Amino acid sequence: MSEQSELHPTIDDIDHPLVPARRVNGADVYNQAEEKIGTIEDIAIDKRSGKVAYAILSFGGFLGLGGKHQPLPWSVLSYDTKVGGYVVDITQEFLQLAPKLDVSELSGWDDSADREAFHSYYSARGARPYW
Repeated sequence: MSEQSELHPTIDDIDHPLVPARRVNGADVYNQAEEKIGTIEDIAIDKRSGKVAYAILSFGGFLGLGGKHQPLPWSVLSYDTKVGGYVVDITQEFLQLAPKLDVSELSGWDDSADREAFHSYYSARGARPYW
């Protein structure tokens, strides 16, 4: 590994199954056809269990303006070394119809009122509750 890559390794540079959150944020997300559908903006972790509950997907928009944010249950994502990002079995239409998250809610978001709806919507895609 070069000095530069040691300072800023990619997710694929790590030989073990754990990854720091700072490397997950900004990771690309693809559909099953290997088309990029967005980027992980953030992750939401359950404070009590320590489990990752959601990846907050950023999609649409241009140059950071007008983008939308979509919480994806972490359990629907799988990392694929071939594409160098996460893959989820959803279409653009499925994503457009999914429950949304306002960008102002990204900090301190509490999903208690919405988590059943999120997991119910994604259950056909393999979502498992984190609670």
